[in-house]
Amino acid sequence: MSIDHEPLRGLLGRDPVVATSGVALFADELRAQAVPVSEVAWKPVGEHSREALATVMADQRRVAANAEALARMTAAEAMLVDVVPARDALGLERGTFLHAGPPITWERASGPLRGALIGAVLFEGLAQTPEEAEAQLAAGAFEWEPCHHRDAVGPMAGVVSPSMWMYELRDEVHGNTSWCSLNEGLGKVLRYGAYGQEVIDRLHWMTDVLGPLLQQSVRATGPFDIRAILAQMLQMGDEGHNRNRAGSLMLLRELLPGLITADGSSSDIAEAVRFSGANEHFFLNLGMPACKLATMAAHGIPGCSVVTTMARNGTDFGIRVSGTGEEWFTGPANTPEGLFLGDYGPEDANPDIGDSAITETGGIGGFAMAAAPAIVKFVGGDVPFALTATQTMYEITEGEHTAYQVPILGFRGTPTGIDVTKVVRTGVLPQINTGMAGRVAGTGQVGAGLVTPPMECFTAALDALAQHAG
Repeated sequence: MSIDHEPLRGLLGRDPVVATSGVALFADELRAQAVPVSEVAWKPVGEHSREALATVMADQRRVAANAEALARMTAAEAMLVDVVPARDALGLERGTFLHAGPPITWERASGPLRGALIGAVLFEGLAQTPEEAEAQLAAGAFEWEPCHHRDAVGPMAGVVSPSMWMYELRDEVHGNTSWCSLNEGLGKVLRYGAYGQEVIDRLHWMTDVLGPLLQQSVRATGPFDIRAILAQMLQMGDEGHNRNRAGSLMLLRELLPGLITADGSSSDIAEAVRFSGANEHFFLNLGMPACKLATMAAHGIPGCSVVTTMARNGTDFGIRVSGTGEEWFTGPANTPEGLFLGDYGPEDANPDIGDSAITETGGIGGFAMAAAPAIVKFVGGDVPFALTATQTMYEITEGEHTAYQVPILGFRGTPTGIDVTKVVRTGVLPQINTGMAGRVAGTGQVGAGLVTPPMECFTAALDALAQHAG
């Protein structure tokens, strides 16, 4: 018998690499001795969750159902086929509005959501002053519901009113359609809860000029394959949520021939091109419904534990799961951590808000940070963190996306299909890249950063899956 005389196979011949979990005292003592330590935020599954987890994982339908969900998500198309007013696309009637996240009442609504609703009421001419609009909203004069309830998605506050124009995307493979509003740019904009006159004027220009011109362009030269653009973006330094530079330029390239030949004044066309070209988030409002189409394709599979919706309304974080129908599972929204604009600080930021986490649900955004290391300059962190974030998300997903690939990881597909059982079992929460809205209505954007959902969403979903287990 041969004996390896190297002590512990060389373990003591190199610098130690230490990972700790639980009590921080051990990690602190090692750091005091100049030993690098990686702390892992893990804790054992609670007794209640352990029972539900065992029940769900024993469901004989789950493995095949989850595989089917992943196959549907990766097969889903996302073709931009039209640009239409919300009243026509979604059947929105006057005095009816959509918002981001799970359902919520005015009493519980956050500052940015209230600000966006006030702005939408003013934009629709249903009130003359912010005070009048707020009074009507508080009195229940209008109706609102989640964008997701009408197969739409809205960034940040996500407020959609009947007169706003919407991108219409189609997935012919599964027969689904999704919509999203046009992007207003950055700064003081409605989606961040601002409602000043400049915000209302911009919305009117988008309704009167930009929307009709985009409609002409898409109808003349489209449809456009948004999924193909997303795939290219990931190989050009975008992650599809907080960084959309390459995607916005590629989209403008597709739209430009139809824009410059559209029926409109030369000044209107020039302004539309300038506005679109200067807006680095122009593409985001197409990436979101593209991911919505992917998750719609995976929804409604019995026994499936794959998450098909992650959304926030500025108060609650909510998820929906393929195997539990239209039920929302909610918990308190966390406040993002990251970088702030100007003199703003953490005390100015509202808890997480927006439907844009549909990008992570579909396998891009925070799940594709490794494809966009430059994103760390916008949301905080460093390049190793971006790589680690993506690699960690493989631990909680069903598989990899066949179209969305990460060059630095050897063109490995992005982690796709968040599995409730894996989230609860590992304690690893989805990593989301997001903007930050000001806590006070009317403030606008105050920064950008990173956030995770509350674990309560996933444990509640696990309980529901256990009740539905076959």
